[in-house]
Amino acid sequence: MNKHWNTALVCAALLCSAAAWAQKGETVKMVRIDPLTGLLGPVGINQQKTYQFFIDKFNASNPAGVKFEMSFIDNKLSPIETLNALKAAIDQGVRYIVQGDGSSVALALSDAVTKYNERNPGKEVIYINDSAVDPDLTNSKCSYWHFRFDADTSMKMEALSGYIADQKDVKKVYLLNQNYTHGMQVAKYAKETLQRKRPDIQIVGEDLHPLAQVRDFAPYIAKIKASGADTVITGNWGSDLALLVKAANEGGYNGKFYTYYLQFSGTPTALGQASAGRVYQIGTGHYNMGGQMAKWMQEFHAKYNEDLTSVNFAHVFETLSAAMAQAKSTDPVKVAAAMEGIKVKTFNGETEMRKLDHQLQQPLYLAKWQKLDAKNSYNAENTGMTLVSVKEYPNYVSSTPTSCQMKRP
Repeated sequence: MNKHWNTALVCAALLCSAAAWAQKGETVKMVRIDPLTGLLGPVGINQQKTYQFFIDKFNASNPAGVKFEMSFIDNKLSPIETLNALKAAIDQGVRYIVQGDGSSVALALSDAVTKYNERNPGKEVIYINDSAVDPDLTNSKCSYWHFRFDADTSMKMEALSGYIADQKDVKKVYLLNQNYTHGMQVAKYAKETLQRKRPDIQIVGEDLHPLAQVRDFAPYIAKIKASGADTVITGNWGSDLALLVKAANEGGYNGKFYTYYLQFSGTPTALGQASAGRVYQIGTGHYNMGGQMAKWMQEFHAKYNEDLTSVNFAHVFETLSAAMAQAKSTDPVKVAAAMEGIKVKTFNGETEMRKLDHQLQQPLYLAKWQKLDAKNSYNAENTGMTLVSVKEYPNYVSSTPTSCQMKRP
């Protein structure tokens, strides 16, 4: 009797072990839907390589023992193209949808994923937002199936405006942004936070320009110079930032730029040495962070001869694999539940996927564009220039409240 009982216990233990690692060795199929052509194509191509790089790293070792696999669809920055790509991905059995370049696209995608899941119980998909930063995505338009891995516009501006408020030489600010939800939000939160922290600062001009259509920013630089602005705040990215700072250098504008996306492909080259000490970036990381990210930076450059710019993409795999290990499953329903409130030790400290709104809480960094030195030696796009850390903001500093009323299944 004891022999049979011991055998039963051993079998039960083996079954439990198998259940605990039911996801080990599984392939998690993902699709990223973002622009790979046009003026913003170079950003998307670099990000595609970034995902391929991190997939290789995390497939070699992750808490869940899964294998990630990602394909890429060019949406041409179009919401319509994005929704068509979403349908095609779902039809192919993909349960993890990734997107980030363009908040107007993100809002359409989040709504479509939510409605699809409501209509198709048992076939749910998760939307992984790696860089679309409109605060509405985790506030008035939040969705249970949407998880954001970048800091939103308001979080970055909360940190950035605190630094600007301490700079006594900042007296007149010009707001120049892309004419879509992200650009509008940058302008909105810049005005709100500066009024609260430095009401003496004047907003001397404000413009919104077409997204990824302007090839000559000289007329905008002329307006900025005429306004007497000593500082420009911009959320521009891709060609819209590279061409803006190029025009500033050529037009003799010597004011400071406070930006969100200086690292993106092409912008460091446009900045060159003429922008030393005048351009700042607020973000989730930069070239000279040290530690694990420094190793990844060097390895990425050696492999692709390009800079690793979207450092926060590592958080996608750190968080997903931890949630899959906790859920003991790759089922999106179980993984979504496990991701709510999950805390993960990452390359830049502990992050938390806030349960209230699915906004990742993470450290932010303010960095300044300057020449290489002994301590900051990463050569951005072979310009002889780099980003040097000015200030680090722990999670609680940049964390902003949410109005999200999460509807859970």
